[in-house]
Amino acid sequence: MEYGTCLNLPRAGHPQKLSDRARRRLVREATKTPTTTLKELKASVAQMGETVHTTTVSRVLHQSKLYGRVAKRKPLLKNDHMKSRLGFAQRHVLESKVNWKKVLWFDEAKIELFVHQTRHYVWQTPNTAHCHKYTISTVKHGGGSIMLWGCFAAADPGRLVKVEGNTNAEKYRQILEDNLTQSARELQLGRRFIFLQDNNPKHIAKGECFGVAKSKPRSQSNREFVSGLEKSCSRPIPEEPDRA
Repeated sequence: MEYGTCLNLPRAGHPQKLSDRARRRLVREATKTPTTTLKELKASVAQMGETVHTTTVSRVLHQSKLYGRVAKRKPLLKNDHMKSRLGFAQRHVLESKVNWKKVLWFDEAKIELFVHQTRHYVWQTPNTAHCHKYTISTVKHGGGSIMLWGCFAAADPGRLVKVEGNTNAEKYRQILEDNLTQSARELQLGRRFIFLQDNNPKHIAKGECFGVAKSKPRSQSNREFVSGLEKSCSRPIPEEPDRA
C-alpha cells in the first residue's frame, strides 16, 4: 500500500468524482468529435461504471480549456477549392497596395428568405472558432430567394444589381456589359484596372452572345469573353459627356 495503512488519512477537499482515466476519455472524445453533447459524454463515462452529472462533465472539459460554442457557418469547400485559394494567395502575396487598389472584385450572391437557423454547439479551445472541424458547412438552399450581382474595389463598393430569374451564361455576359465599365468609372479606378471572378460554371460556360470587340455573335466561352472584355477595359475608359 502507498501509505502503509487502511485508515482514511486527512486530505484537502472533496475526492474527485471521476478517475483520471475517465477524464482523459472525456477530453479525447470531445476533441475527436466536437459536436458531441454533454448527455452523450455522460453516457460514455457511465459505460465505465462512473456516474456523474452533466455539470461535472462540463467542468472537466473547461479544465482542459474546451468550451461549448455555437459553430460558425462556412461554405462547403472541397480540397480542390482549398488548394486553388491557397495557390492564389501564394502567387499574389507580394503584390503592392497600389496594384490591389486597381482590382475590381465581383460575384453573385443568393439571399435566402427562409433559412433554417438551428444552432449547433461544438467543443473548442480558445481562438479556434474558424478551424474547419469546428464549423458547419453550408450550401445554397432554402425557401424563396433573390439573386444579386455586385462588385467592389479597395475604396468603395460598386453597382449592385438584382438578377431576375435564373442566371445563365448569356445573362451573365449582359450584366458585365451593362455594369462593369460603369462601375469602374464610378469608382475612379483610372485608365487601367483588373477585374477578378471565380470559376463558377456560368463564368466559363459557352454560349451565343456578342463579344466586346466583335461586330457579330459567335460561339465562345465566357472565359474568352471575359478575357476580351478585360482587354477592352484596359484601354482608356471614355469620359461621360458634360451635361448642359
